[in-house]
Amino acid sequence: MNKFPALFLTTNILMSSVFPILSHAASETSVVAKDNVIEVHKSPTCGCCSGWVKHMEESGFKTHVNHPQNLTDMKNQMGVPANARSCHTAISQQGYIFEGHIPAKLIKQFISNPPEGAKGLVVPAMPVGSPGMEYNHQFMPYSVLLLNQDGTVSPYAEINSPADQI
Repeated sequence: MNKFPALFLTTNILMSSVFPILSHAASETSVVAKDNVIEVHKSPTCGCCSGWVKHMEESGFKTHVNHPQNLTDMKNQMGVPANARSCHTAISQQGYIFEGHIPAKLIKQFISNPPEGAKGLVVPAMPVGSPGMEYNHQFMPYSVLLLNQDGTVSPYAEINSPADQI
C-alpha cells in the first residue's frame, strides 16, 4: 500500500487545522488553486531541484519541500521505475507522482485531465534547459513520459524547444 499520498493528506489536514487562515486564504482566492498544491521530496543540497520548485511556485503552485533520509527508498515504495528517475519527486494533493524536471504547464494539464490508468508523469534524468536545469541558454529536447499504474511508462509529451515549456 502506498503510504505517501495518505501522509500528504494527513499533513494537509494538520496544516489546515493548525493554520486555518492560510487554508482559508488558499481556498478563497484565485492565487493558489486547491489542485495546485504539491509535496516535493528532494536532497537539501540540490540546486536544480530548488530551481524547479521556484518554477512551480512562479507558475501558481504552492509547494511543501521535504528532505527525506532515503529518497531512493521513497521512490521504490512509490513505484517510480529506476530507469525513469531524476533528482526530485513531487506528489500532488490527489496522490499523483511527478518525477523530475516536468514543466508546470504539463502538470496542470495532467491534474485537470488525468489519463485513465496513470499515476503521474516523469522526465528521466536532468535535461539541460528543462525547468530548474537552465544553463547558458542551452537546451536539449526531451520527452515527458506517462507513469502508468502498472509501473510502465509511455509517451505523454515532447518538449522540442524552450517555448514548449511555457
